[in-house]
Amino acid sequence: MGKALAEAFPICRDTFAEADAALGDALSRIIFDGPEDELTLTSNQQPAILTVSIAAFRLLESKGLKPSFVAGHSLGEYSANVAAGTFGFADAVSIVRRRGQYMQEAVPVGTGAMAAILGLDADTVADVCREALKDVAGQGEIVSPANMNGGGQVAIAGSAAAVARASELAKARGARRAVPLQVSAPFHCALMKPAEVRLAPELRALATQAPRVPIVANVDAALKRDAQSAIDALVAQVSSPVRWEAVVQRLASEGVTTYVEVGPGTVLSGLVKRIHRDATVVSFGSPDDLAGVEALL
Repeated sequence: MGKALAEAFPICRDTFAEADAALGDALSRIIFDGPEDELTLTSNQQPAILTVSIAAFRLLESKGLKPSFVAGHSLGEYSANVAAGTFGFADAVSIVRRRGQYMQEAVPVGTGAMAAILGLDADTVADVCREALKDVAGQGEIVSPANMNGGGQVAIAGSAAAVARASELAKARGARRAVPLQVSAPFHCALMKPAEVRLAPELRALATQAPRVPIVANVDAALKRDAQSAIDALVAQVSSPVRWEAVVQRLASEGVTTYVEVGPGTVLSGLVKRIHRDATVVSFGSPDDLAGVEALL
């Protein structure tokens, strides 16, 4: 991912070089050439996605794209803050590598899990999670909504056994499917508290400035207009659910009609179309996408 951008545009190539320098390794080589099992390690995956996203954003910015608001899903909120100028890209690459490490280390491998519940609304999924814990009160198990993605798609996260029980209960309540997710840790639930505690002082030590445009935060779908509130949102985000449906609804309520998904993949474009049906949505992750973005904007 991102290789075609780097080959075609010096501003993108420089972004990959900046990431390599900040991390002291050849992240760009892993991004472009793999191997895949090395790229998908959380400690590489998070800075890799951030780097590709910012390389693409810098190119659009150089061509005059000026967003009115920025938002990102989970890790993407770091890209959003870099785009808004809250903190620098080199600092972001370094801290998201540690974010990945801390999240990986917060829960022993195999003891946590995530699943996508399809066809139930968020309130029903929350009820299912509570029901899954009724008979194990006091045993330390956890399961809760982790990503409220909209369009009848809610991811849950927590203890592996509790996620399995909640998945079966969800199907009994009418879910179309409950799909186990291939993830390295149960993100965005209370099991991530140890990672949040480790990451918080490092986030608060970053050199920051007021964002140039408001950031709509995952944790509460509120507009963050100053650096401290933007950082506080990133701290809370580690162990809190991603309220993506509410984020898009907030953007729509602020008058947003056009969304550009910047970076690898088109998952968010699909989610936005389901939540804000009248919106115009375009994605940008390769040189082939550039003409469409420029024509739209």
